[in-house]
Amino acid sequence: MAKLSVRDLELADKKVFLRVDFNVPLDENLNIRDDTRIKAALPTIQYIIEKGGIPIIASHLGRPKGKVDARLTLELVAHRLEMLLDTKVQFGHDCIGDEVKDIVGELKPGDVLLLENVRFHIEEKNNDPNFARELASLADLYVDDAFGSAHRAHASVEGIARNFENPAAGFLMEKELQYLGSALKDPKRPLLAIIGGAKVSTKIGVIKNLLNIVDNLVIGGGMCFTFYKAKGYNIGKSLCEDELLYEAKTALQNSKTYLPKDVLIAREAQAGSPTQTVEATAIPDDYMGVDIGAKSVVNIIDFIKEAKTIVWNGPMGIFEIDGFARGTEFVAKAVATATKAGVISIVGGGDTISALKKFDLADTVSHASTGGGASLEYLEGKELPGVKVLKEK
Repeated sequence: MAKLSVRDLELADKKVFLRVDFNVPLDENLNIRDDTRIKAALPTIQYIIEKGGIPIIASHLGRPKGKVDARLTLELVAHRLEMLLDTKVQFGHDCIGDEVKDIVGELKPGDVLLLENVRFHIEEKNNDPNFARELASLADLYVDDAFGSAHRAHASVEGIARNFENPAAGFLMEKELQYLGSALKDPKRPLLAIIGGAKVSTKIGVIKNLLNIVDNLVIGGGMCFTFYKAKGYNIGKSLCEDELLYEAKTALQNSKTYLPKDVLIAREAQAGSPTQTVEATAIPDDYMGVDIGAKSVVNIIDFIKEAKTIVWNGPMGIFEIDGFARGTEFVAKAVATATKAGVISIVGGGDTISALKKFDLADTVSHASTGGGASLEYLEGKELPGVKVLKEK
């Protein structure tokens, strides 16, 4: 069932506790490297303001382990948010306590408040009910727009929502659930899944679940070498998770599973290392796989051309190195072309979205999920605590 939306709430003159995902990447000088997650929350923030509500915004940043860490303050995010909103953003130097209550007490329609990193309190990750109640006491309504944290049963995500009669989803949360939900429950067919990335361990649950749903499933990236080894191929120095060979062998028994037929290999996974393309069965001992091969690209593009819905999570090779990026680039361009022709494309995972940005294709897919771990767990068929607690329509 659909979740109650921020659209369904009476917002005028109400203080709205808005949980967002401002867990932005920082560079070595602690500057924001990418503000995509801040921009993703803007429609919900702007809507609350337009309807006369007062957004009290909360997020985590990094992993401060329940202690104040000046390097992970959200104060710099407040400045960026102020620029993007073109509205003054007040900053609370904590997320609970008398000082914050005093600030909240003075808020009026048109004001925006960003609270300090909720993970500066160990009670956040412990989903402490008293901490959740303290957070809830700041507001009249609760809206969750942090799909990226929805798989965490944390106080500002799950515990707090229990203190409100109508906990609702923000626009980003709504969009994530709409696209991912339709892909799993009622997709336009054929449904194609392209699963890449380095590790089988992070994706095997997704692969198992998707094999019950998809029409075709393509495996690429570093994880395919574990599958090759499960088939008895020599994989040289390629990445492999031996403890998952049985799981890989089981997945390969499903006729929907496609493994690349050829691979790009190099002696070292570094820029400038000479490469050659070989059949997947012919990787020499002193080489490692770094990308899918040209024949495999053609085969995957054929799958993409046939599909009506595409779910893609994980690059095809070590795309950060230009010489090993061709497989990911060609797949990305094919998905973009298919999307332009009316195919629904849902791309997830930080590396996959980084790859789209590298090839200037970030805006060419139907939906780029901000979810990371949350989108993986959703595709795995798991119920997310931060979604379950929101009210049904």
